[in-house]
Amino acid sequence: MKKRNAFTQYGTVARQVLDALLYKYADEGIATIESDAVLKVQPFNQLGSATELVKAFGGRPQYLGALQALERELYAPYQAAGPAV
Repeated sequence: MKKRNAFTQYGTVARQVLDALLYKYADEGIATIESDAVLKVQPFNQLGSATELVKAFGGRPQYLGALQALERELYAPYQAAGPAV
């Protein structure tokens, strides 16, 4: 996934959660990051409790929205710079 500015709106902890979710996705797949239990295991539990991590996004609806945005970015078609040949 190409690094984009899609998540600059979030604070430091929320971005750390999103980065950790990317690594978790790479290692274990989409079902793992969609699980509510993911925030209770390493490395997330080192960043704070599941409740604290969700609050870093502003609440559960915002966390779920960020997770959906992350998934959209993961599955967005690759867009190369310049016109198609």
